[in-house]
Amino acid sequence: MKIVIPGGTGQVGTVLRRALTAAGHEVVVLSRRPSGPGERAWDGRTPGAWTAEIDGSDVVINLAGRSVSCRYTPANLKAMMDSRVESARVVGEAIAAAARPPALWLQMSTATVYTHRFDAPNDEATGEIGGSEPGVPGYWSYSVDIATAWEREVEKADTPRTRTVALRSAMVMSPDRGGVFDVLSRLARLGLGGPVAGGAQYVSWIHDHDFVRAVEFLIAREDLTGPVNLAAPAPLPQRGFMRALRSAWGVPVGLPATRWMAEVGAFALRSDTELLLKSRRVVPGRLLAEGFSFEHPEWPEAAGDLVRRARRERRS
Repeated sequence: MKIVIPGGTGQVGTVLRRALTAAGHEVVVLSRRPSGPGERAWDGRTPGAWTAEIDGSDVVINLAGRSVSCRYTPANLKAMMDSRVESARVVGEAIAAAARPPALWLQMSTATVYTHRFDAPNDEATGEIGGSEPGVPGYWSYSVDIATAWEREVEKADTPRTRTVALRSAMVMSPDRGGVFDVLSRLARLGLGGPVAGGAQYVSWIHDHDFVRAVEFLIAREDLTGPVNLAAPAPLPQRGFMRALRSAWGVPVGLPATRWMAEVGAFALRSDTELLLKSRRVVPGRLLAEGFSFEHPEWPEAAGDLVRRARRERRS
């Protein structure tokens, strides 16, 4: 198959490109700064020569959007919104204009679309969309607005010959340098990986191998459309999540952090506390109902596998 990945140079794109290429597919990445074979230039906003890659392709997996690992300033929030909405819109336009449109458009979304909650998990059928929770910072609702606007562009697109799926993905855990697992592992190895603000907030995650397998499952299942949660079936509170990660690295102690300490740490990392404090309790209802089987359903085992791979890569 020919698979086109707009915005495929980040961590998730690297994971997918590596696996899909190894499986024998032709993978073309659309990038604002193409730097190697299989990469084509685009600006993420306007049609161009890159649309020829869409025409005649089999699958488009749109991952484009400004990284959420930043300070949530008004300018950065606007950039996150614009980069996602504009890229989804222009991908939809390219598919609509194609003489031979792809059979499938997988559009990246986010598990952050669901409400901040502790009491019950969010699946696709019964999960609550966030944005109006009491007692949380007001700007958290903007992240939900971004996610819903992102998915709305897919719903609005005039692509009747192309099946569409919104990937409501949790954090993809891979041992690649600079990814979320690498950042959390660095904190754990430094002894800083303790509970944050009590650690009761849920962490949803997915092992990179299961992420790839879920994408391949959705490509093969021609009957599935709409939003699909890409998350392991066992989210867990942050204190247990970091305890298991410390154990995998052989670090016995993780210093706890209060909310204000998390603010200072997030500022130093040029990130935002929403990524630490929002309770993302998301489960893969549709994947499980359709018979998908996770190879890494539980975090302690998954963390152990990722640590072993990270150590091998650092030795090579």
